[in-house]
Amino acid sequence: MTTSARALTCGLILSIVLAPPLALAKTPVATGTGGAVATISEKASESAMTILNKGGNAIDAAVAAAATLGVTDPFSCGIGGGGFMVIYLAKDKRVITIDHRETAPSSFSPAVFQENGRPVDFDTAVASGAAVGVPGTVRGWHEALERYGTMSFKQVLAPAIGVATKGFPVSETFNKLVTENERKFQLFSTTSRLYLKNGKALPAGTIVKNPDLAKAYRAIAAQGYKAFYGGPMAQAIVAAVNQPPLAGTAQVRPGTMSMADLANYEARIRQPVRSTYRGYDIYGMPLPSSGGVAVAEALNILEGFDLKAMPRAGVEHLYLEASRLAFADRNAYLADPEYVDAPIEGMLTKQFAAQRRSLIRPDRAAAGPVAAGDAFLYENDQSFPLRPQANLIQREGTHTTHLAVSDKDGNIVAYTFTIESWGGSGIVVPGYGFLLNNEMTDFDFTGPAPNIPEANKRPRSSMAPTIAFKDGKPAFTIGSPGGATIITTVLQTIVNHVDLGMPMSAAIDAPRLSQRNGRETEVEPGFAGTEQAKALEGYGHKWATSPAPEEIGAANAIVFNPDGTVTAVSEGRRHGVGSALVQKKGH
Repeated sequence: MTTSARALTCGLILSIVLAPPLALAKTPVATGTGGAVATISEKASESAMTILNKGGNAIDAAVAAAATLGVTDPFSCGIGGGGFMVIYLAKDKRVITIDHRETAPSSFSPAVFQENGRPVDFDTAVASGAAVGVPGTVRGWHEALERYGTMSFKQVLAPAIGVATKGFPVSETFNKLVTENERKFQLFSTTSRLYLKNGKALPAGTIVKNPDLAKAYRAIAAQGYKAFYGGPMAQAIVAAVNQPPLAGTAQVRPGTMSMADLANYEARIRQPVRSTYRGYDIYGMPLPSSGGVAVAEALNILEGFDLKAMPRAGVEHLYLEASRLAFADRNAYLADPEYVDAPIEGMLTKQFAAQRRSLIRPDRAAAGPVAAGDAFLYENDQSFPLRPQANLIQREGTHTTHLAVSDKDGNIVAYTFTIESWGGSGIVVPGYGFLLNNEMTDFDFTGPAPNIPEANKRPRSSMAPTIAFKDGKPAFTIGSPGGATIITTVLQTIVNHVDLGMPMSAAIDAPRLSQRNGRETEVEPGFAGTEQAKALEGYGHKWATSPAPEEIGAANAIVFNPDGTVTAVSEGRRHGVGSALVQKKGH
C-alpha cells in the first residue's frame, strides 16, 4: 500500500459548513475578583473559565485552555509539540516549572539536515518527518494534573472535545495562516483534506470540525497519557514521521522515530530561574529554555540605569542594547542542561551584568553583533574547560502560543507551548487530526556549539513564561509566542510596565522592537518612519526590512492589583485581538 493510500484509509474526516463571517466580541482586558484567564482564543478562554467555574484550579484550567487552543489554533500549538509551564502554588508559596520540551529521537545526529556536508534549505528541513521531535505536551499535561491539579484528563479535555466535535468558525487570522502555508500543507494528504479546499485555504466563516482530534482527546481522557505514548496513536505518530502521508508525487525527508522513543519520553520538573529587578522577584523558565536566563540577564544590565529619569527613546535604546548583549551570551552558552554545563550562576550575577553594562554607550547603538562575555569568571566553580565561541544567529520559528491562568485561591500558571513553525512540520497524523512539530530545526547545525543536535537531546528554546512578585505577593505574569522574539517581547513588556509606568494593556499593545545581536533591529509593520523610530535612529539604530516586517508576538498577562482584584490582559490589536476573562461573583 502506498503512503498516500495508507493515509486515505486512516479515516481523517473534516466536516465543513460555509457560514457567514462572524464578528467575535472578544475582550482583551477584564478585571474582577475571582479566577482569570488570558489567551488568544475566545473558545480557549471560555474552556478555562468553564473549568474554574466547576471548581477546578488554575492548573486544571490551563490544560483545558491549552487543549482547546490545539483545536482552534492548531498551527501554533497542540499535542504534537511541547512546551514549558511555570506554576505558582499559593498554599506552598513556591514556584515550580514543568519542562515538556520535545526530544530528539534516539537515532538523531547532526547529519540529519545535511547534504554533501552542507545544511539543506530551511524550508525543506521544516516540511519533513526528519524535523519531528518526540512530542512532550501530553506528558507535561499529565504531570501538571497529577501533581498539582484537582481534575482528571476526562474533565479538563471535555471542553476541547466539544469544540472539536461541534466546530468553530475560521477567523481571518486562521485563514491567513493557512494561506501562508498552502505550499507546505499541499505536500501531505491528511493536512490537505483537513485545512485546504481544492488546494486553497478555507474561507473565513467556514465552520471547521475535527472529529479525529476529538477521538485523540477521548482516548487520552479514557486511558491517560499512555494512550498517546503507546498503542494505536503512538503507532500512527511513528508511521507519520517515518513514512509521511504524502499527496500525489510529493517527496520529503522521512524521520527515524521509534515506538521506544515515545514510550521513553519523560517530562522534567525543574527549579525556576530566579532574579530580582527594582524590588520585584522574577521567576522564569530554566534550561533548555533560554528565555528565563536571557530575560534575567538583560534586566540585571538595565537595573544599573536610572530609566525613570530618561525620555522614552533613551529607555528603549538601552533596552535594545541590553537585549543585544544578553543574546550574545545566550547564543554562546545555553542549551539542554543534561548535555551542556552552562555558567548560569555567573550569567545571573549582578557583577557579570555590571561588566556587560559597561560596554553600552548611552548615546550610541553598537554597529553590529557584539562578542559574548566570559560568564565563567563569575562562577564559584572555575573548573569549566570551555569558553564561549561566536555563534551565528540561527533561524528560529516564531509561531507558538502563550496563556495565563489564575484561580480564586491564588494559584497561577504561565504556559507557553508550541509546534515550532506555523503548522509545524505540516504533517497531520492520520486518524488523529493533530499536526506534528518541526522542533528539530531549533538545533544549531552550523558547527560546534552548545545547541548542536544529539540523540535524545532537547533543542534550546526561547520560551519565557514569567511570574513576577512584589513583597512576596504575585504582581504580574507575562509571556508570548514569537521564537527568539519571545525574549525581547517579555523583556520590553516588563520595561514598559515597570520602568515606563504603562498599564499592562498599554505595555502589551506598544510597538515591539526586537534586537537579537544583529546589525538591524526587527520592528513591526508601520513602525519605520514614526517619531518613535526617528528618535531611536538618532542613536544609530537601524530597522530590518527583509523579510518584510510582521507582528511580533501575541502576549498574555495577568496583573494582581493592590486592591485584591485581578486584571487579565491579552493583545488589543495583534493576532485578531485576544480574549481575557475573569470569574464573576458566586464562583
